Amino acid sequence: MAAEISRRSLLTAAALAGSVAAVAPAASAAAAPRRWTKARSANGWPITERTAWYSIEGSGLRVRLAAGAPAAILVYVARRLHYELDQLSPGDVVGVPASKTVTEDYESNGLSGTAVTFRARAYPLGVTGGFYEAELVVIRDILAELDGVVAWGGDFRRPKEAHFQIAHGPGHPALLLTASRVLDNSGARPAGPRTDGTLSAGSIDAFDPARRSR
Repeated sequence: MAAEISRRSLLTAAALAGSVAAVAPAASAAAAPRRWTKARSANGWPITERTAWYSIEGSGLRVRLAAGAPAAILVYVARRLHYELDQLSPGDVVGVPASKTVTEDYESNGLSGTAVTFRARAYPLGVTGGFYEAELVVIRDILAELDGVVAWGGDFRRPKEAHFQIAHGPGHPALLLTASRVLDNSGARPAGPRTDGTLSAGSIDAFDPARRSR
């Protein structure tokens, strides 16, 4: 059964994670795959079993993520990819991976449930140019909408276009603010522009000139 996301759960999860400084994505010096053994992922979040499965609305799929703000924000990213890039199929979006093997440090963020991978085989590590120009417009709109809270692997020194991660560590004030905006009025699920200022993934036009001028 997929978990639900509420504003109360956002606050609880933030308190459990603790307060650490934001960590910018950095390229790892090592190129060889290795097992991640640290207690925290590269973006400062604890690697823990406190994760849950969350529904990606409209797709019939679920993704395993860290509870609270990371889940609310990353499910919103996944929903927009589903509605605006291409319909998701089983296995297209992965949160917490089955293996702790990483090649770049930022891949460890999946282990803490604070990153998702979108069609990893189609957009492998170190390869760019996988998305068409129109698809890049959507990705850039998602990043702009979330105001720096989510970072895209396509922008990293050693890129991975399949990778989307929480860009701040636990306790950063932007997390709760952004997560609250992507929850609907019931606080139960990720949601786009509404009269109360929250967001609904299915109702956004990334090609609106007003949005592209941001």
